[in-house]
Amino acid sequence: MQTNTLSYINGNVFAKALQSGIYKVIKSQENLNSINVFPVADADTGTNLCLSLGPLIGVIESKKNHHLGTLLEELADKLLDNSRGNSGSIIAQFFQGMSENANNKSEFSPKDFSKSIKLGSEYAKDALSKPIEGTIITVISRFAENFSNEIENNPDKDFLTIYNVVLPLLKAAVTETKNQLDVLKKANVVDAGAKGFYLLMKGFINHLVLGEVESKPNESIASYTESEINFNEALNPTNYQYCTECIIKGVDIDRRKLREALTKYGDSIVIAGTKQKAKIHIHTDEPNTIFNYVKKYGETSSEKADDMFLQQKISSNTTNKFAVITDSAADISDEDIENLDIHIVPIRIQFGEKGYLDKVSITPKEFFEELKNNPTHPTTSQPSIGDLRRQYQYLASHFTNVISINISNKISGTYDAAKLASKKITASGKIHIFNSLNASLGQGQITVVAAQCAKAGMDIQETLNTLKEIRTHTKTYGITPSLQYAVRGGRVPNSIKLIAEIMRLTPILQTTPDGNIKTKHFLFGKKDVLRKFSKFISKRHNKDKKFTISIGHACALDKAELLKSYFTLDLPEAAECKITELGSAIGVHVGLGAIMIGIQTQPD
Repeated sequence: MQTNTLSYINGNVFAKALQSGIYKVIKSQENLNSINVFPVADADTGTNLCLSLGPLIGVIESKKNHHLGTLLEELADKLLDNSRGNSGSIIAQFFQGMSENANNKSEFSPKDFSKSIKLGSEYAKDALSKPIEGTIITVISRFAENFSNEIENNPDKDFLTIYNVVLPLLKAAVTETKNQLDVLKKANVVDAGAKGFYLLMKGFINHLVLGEVESKPNESIASYTESEINFNEALNPTNYQYCTECIIKGVDIDRRKLREALTKYGDSIVIAGTKQKAKIHIHTDEPNTIFNYVKKYGETSSEKADDMFLQQKISSNTTNKFAVITDSAADISDEDIENLDIHIVPIRIQFGEKGYLDKVSITPKEFFEELKNNPTHPTTSQPSIGDLRRQYQYLASHFTNVISINISNKISGTYDAAKLASKKITASGKIHIFNSLNASLGQGQITVVAAQCAKAGMDIQETLNTLKEIRTHTKTYGITPSLQYAVRGGRVPNSIKLIAEIMRLTPILQTTPDGNIKTKHFLFGKKDVLRKFSKFISKRHNKDKKFTISIGHACALDKAELLKSYFTLDLPEAAECKITELGSAIGVHVGLGAIMIGIQTQPD
């Protein structure tokens, strides 16, 4: 019940207010997606915020009475494990800071709350390698500053009085983002992440000031609760390769029938939970089959598939001085992944409400089929901090050093998420986060070099020096039959696509030294495009040095093999020329029929 004053906020009050804020954000998902133009117009900010904040509802509803400090600690930890995208990761760090300040507090006074959100703002800003004004980070900072100013001007003010002033100022800060970034001004929209934070705080504040209780959304984009059951692998010996888990949320789940149905796919099956929600655990060789099968029982989330064979090799490895891990944006041949013990953290792919783990619950071939037939353009989401932390924790418990080679920070927020995750492990090993300044095949080539160094018994510092050098000699190029997918994903303006079609041009994508991917050159005409592409690469390569080539294709093996034959003529000096499938991270932008190459020159 609303009161005239509010001098303290305890755990229960905070929980209910936050729930209203989260529901308000989830209801605004499509609007936030529609105004998402920065840093890339890929229409996923709303989805990422829902996936990040939705699981907090499970923490809120887990008990009737919340201790404030404990609640914030649980919320921060849950966000850490589930945050998606830049905005989700920033909000995760905001709550980490709030939690650090709350410590053992059972309630917040306005002054305590001010200190907590100030520390949260500082944590959020520190999480970014290059904070940019006019984004969510600016709005969080203004929120903390305005609240602090109200306290300083009148230390006796209560929450309701302060919030009546702060909320309009927060809205004004969001509006101002339109004038702080040219891309927002041109599109005549505010920053999507900034608006998402405002909606979260608006729902929170309106609950406290007006007594408003936001109704539960009809959408089920986010899994509100998660099972806390952990399965003991030591008790489950198996001959299968993947430890596979997921959560199903449905209506009247028959766990007995589901268990019986899964027996033909593996062993060590555990199905825990209720008729509305169940956690699946199975050892299998077919995680993709499992994920697809259980979808008939309801909505799935929290998919994971750990390679137990690789983990067994790790525990008996006495040669490698360090482990190598990358994200699935790197395109690497299956042969290299297996022979060089490369670990992969999958990115997440979302076709509307259908979610997948890249190269785990959906193969490259299946992805491109879905891309071709599904009218909903997919979005890709970087691995959550929790996904990264879980892998780092395992590897750092077996190796003194771990090198994580990530997609360029100019293209994705994975690099920043990896840095945050590396600080949250408790194992004794050290995680070294390496920015590939590349993507796709180039990122894969750098990762392979790191793994080769590990196999050769090189030490960590010598390897890091080698990677810094080889990074400057690794480039990725690509061509695509159509720019329609790049336009749909927001990477290329429609005007460029129209010009290319009218003039019959084939744009060449290429990485830049600072880690961006740009179109700088075009091939003229639509005939003999691969022959022209081979000549283009040949003219820009120093044939006096040793080099390797990797070719990636989007369901276009015939094109890849033809291009390889041209390279045999134009670049016969290549030490090797491998062919592999392109994954979804680059595939979502280049589409069916695309060809990418990575070319890596050995330094002097």
